[in-house]
Amino acid sequence: MIDIKQLREAPDRLRQALRRRRRALDPLIDEIVALDMQHRQVLQKAERLKAERNAASEEVARRKRAKEDAGSALSGLKELSDSIKALDDELRSLDATLHDKLLHVPNIPSDDLPDGDATANRIVRTWGEPVPLRFTAKPHWELGERLGILDLPRGAKISGSGFPVFKGQGARLVRALIAFMLDLHTTEHGYTEISPPLLVNRDTATGTGQLPDLENNMYVTTDGQYLIPTAEVPVTNLHRDEVLTAEELPRAYCAYTPCFRREAGAHGKDTRGILRVHQFDKVEIVRLCRPEDSPGELERMLGHAEAVLQRLGIPYRVALLAAGDVGFASAKTYDLEVWAAGVATWLEASSASTFGDFQARRANIRYRPRSDAKPEFVHTLNASGVALPRTLIALLENNQQPDGSIRIPEALVPYFGRDHLTPSAS
Repeated sequence: MIDIKQLREAPDRLRQALRRRRRALDPLIDEIVALDMQHRQVLQKAERLKAERNAASEEVARRKRAKEDAGSALSGLKELSDSIKALDDELRSLDATLHDKLLHVPNIPSDDLPDGDATANRIVRTWGEPVPLRFTAKPHWELGERLGILDLPRGAKISGSGFPVFKGQGARLVRALIAFMLDLHTTEHGYTEISPPLLVNRDTATGTGQLPDLENNMYVTTDGQYLIPTAEVPVTNLHRDEVLTAEELPRAYCAYTPCFRREAGAHGKDTRGILRVHQFDKVEIVRLCRPEDSPGELERMLGHAEAVLQRLGIPYRVALLAAGDVGFASAKTYDLEVWAAGVATWLEASSASTFGDFQARRANIRYRPRSDAKPEFVHTLNASGVALPRTLIALLENNQQPDGSIRIPEALVPYFGRDHLTPSAS
């Protein structure tokens, strides 16, 4: 949530910053400015009447002590009290409306983001080189079927399109990747592992910005709980409505969870196989820090996600997203795009984002810079560390061999138990 003081003090500057998102937000901002002005006017009137009520109360008490007639004073006091109650009711209504409107305002893009939509995203560096295969590369859905590790038809039969089934050595490979990533982040990168609930309440989903903006993309139960689209949601909310000490920061958590998303992309060639699915596995990393540390924390966290791909030997590139392409809650996002030889394209396997105090304001996560200081909002960050579908695609397609087997990266062999995946292993 944006700071209402920013909007109050420099509305035109905020409008201009939000225009970089390429969304029609001026009408919403105008409405919020008007509501805020109305709220302040009602508040001033209520405070003035409360001061008059205090004076009237003292006058009633004086008259009673002096054994004078206090009837008219009591009548005036009651009128003041009734007016104040009506104003307080109006303030509560305005507070609720203003809060609801602010929940629909996205975060302010960082000044260093390129202007424009996704076509303006900037590649800032690359790692590794796509190795050309000496034979016609097959896409992962063909490899998965031939190896007997991926069963898309039965997944569709059980749940519908976009719900893949991994079986045999495919299920083992998924488990190996998850264990490898969790061990890397906990033993080398200093994260504390969390196993969070997969269902969250509305306050939790609102705290990280999934609600109300992305409500149509989430699965909701009949009792109003939401299946998580990412572990970011429950893990960031671990400290909702808490005040941490400066010594407790940064907090660093990692979590493996399945993720559920209703919207899996438009129909077309990019939806084949497991390119876009409604359920997928992901290891998420989350950091909470002091505001002055967040730029460095973003780069550190990005490096942790890169380390996963480097250990797996998967070529990738780092893209800085343009202001018109960053997510609703993000102030700045880097995407890690892996090369996949079978589909001959770059695929997003991770996003690393900093949110400033946007999520912390919504979830009320604060810290005390000093023991005697007023609490301030933390900064929150997260990254996929990393998501399995695209990473698995790159691993299978880049490491396919002429005999139809898949070479397993050295870092993964201790977890998978062998250095090749073959049809006979299924």
